[in-house]
Amino acid sequence: MTEEMQNNRQNEMTNENKMGTMPVRKLLLSMAWPAILSMTINALYNIVDSIFVSRISEDALTAVSLVNPIQMLIIALSVGSGVGINSLIARRLGAKKQEEADKAASTGIRIGLFNYLFFLIIGLFLAKPFVAGYAEEGTYIFDAACQYLSIICIGSIFINIQVVLEKILQSTGNMIAPMFCSLTGAIVNIVLDPILIFGLLGLPKLGVAGAAIATVIGQLCGMLIGVTIMFRGSHLVKVQLKGFKMDWGIVKDIYKVGFPSIVMQSIGSVMIIFYNMILVVYSTTAVAVLGIYFKIQSFVFMPVFGLNQGAMPIMGYNYGARDRARLMSAYKEALKVAVIVMTAGTLLFQLLPGQLLTMFDASKEMLQIGIPALKIISICFIPAAFGIITGTLFQGTGHGMLSLYASLIRQLFGILPLAYVLIRIGGVTVSWAAFPLAEILGFIFSAVMLRRLYKKEIVNL
Repeated sequence: MTEEMQNNRQNEMTNENKMGTMPVRKLLLSMAWPAILSMTINALYNIVDSIFVSRISEDALTAVSLVNPIQMLIIALSVGSGVGINSLIARRLGAKKQEEADKAASTGIRIGLFNYLFFLIIGLFLAKPFVAGYAEEGTYIFDAACQYLSIICIGSIFINIQVVLEKILQSTGNMIAPMFCSLTGAIVNIVLDPILIFGLLGLPKLGVAGAAIATVIGQLCGMLIGVTIMFRGSHLVKVQLKGFKMDWGIVKDIYKVGFPSIVMQSIGSVMIIFYNMILVVYSTTAVAVLGIYFKIQSFVFMPVFGLNQGAMPIMGYNYGARDRARLMSAYKEALKVAVIVMTAGTLLFQLLPGQLLTMFDASKEMLQIGIPALKIISICFIPAAFGIITGTLFQGTGHGMLSLYASLIRQLFGILPLAYVLIRIGGVTVSWAAFPLAEILGFIFSAVMLRRLYKKEIVNL
């Protein structure tokens, strides 16, 4: 063995051992901060993107808001698959099963390509039928939404591959490289948005289409960074591109955790689709308000999801290594940080709702609908912290279905039925109460399932 190979192996062992030996708080912070930073920047780009679009017109913002659920669906499928890949690799590394970890990583790349085909079909053939459910054909909102949706879906191959590469790297404890992927995409997007939307630097003015093109170019750049890092560096897992045969047993193991995560995250997209259907009957401005809420909300939730990404491989590794103390310590530390972040977010929404909406060039009607919306919905933030981190524990220990059930209770059996009833009782403003009421239901379920999982499995590790 050459000296270079020995050094590489020593570095790999050091990275691997930190998952089971480094003090948990220090480990969690070291692994979470890159994801927190990158996801916060991504949330910022989402906000900036909508701010630029709102400068075109309120109708333009409404058009983009109508497409937002499909964008969320793209992320749900890619991230959900990535969660399954991440969890399986981390557990196999913890159990010292290197070959299976490598197979999971190689399989993940193929899964990303398969996911893209679904959205390619939407972009090519189903954009108009989807938008027709909300806007009349021939209107500005209809045309802008169709254009935006087609571009986003056809170009989604880049984000699908990027996310898989990020999850593979995160599963080995490498959180810096995924941060660079996300930051690159977000920064490129932010820079290109005003240039392409408003036709700066001599380029044509593309409007809403410019926002979509900027997003796709940013995703391309993020993917290229991920490909370069994955295939030019030395990592705890090896991705094989040529001569690799799909192991359907590995696919099954990935989706044992990944499928519930996909469905769980897709539920949010489905919820918005149907909530928009409920709102559009009363006000298109309310649809724009809901879109703005989810953009601003992401600035609060994304740091917690970044924390989630840092915590999951730690939980998965120590569950595989049967180290109960470190597993539960990671859970408790993550929960503490999540509650602090969500408390700060709640205060922001309660104290400054008007200022937040004004960033989006809000009209008088939008402020009238939006201020109570932000105040009422944000009541759900703190109980949501418990749901997110407890869901991370479920996924890290291979029980993704429990996270799925919690999301089903909160969003399908909670938000939509409650919103449907409440909007008929008290109008749009009262309907926003569906969010905190549904979150309470999810909190109760997650607490009961956590107690059962601990008594049946975790206590015996």
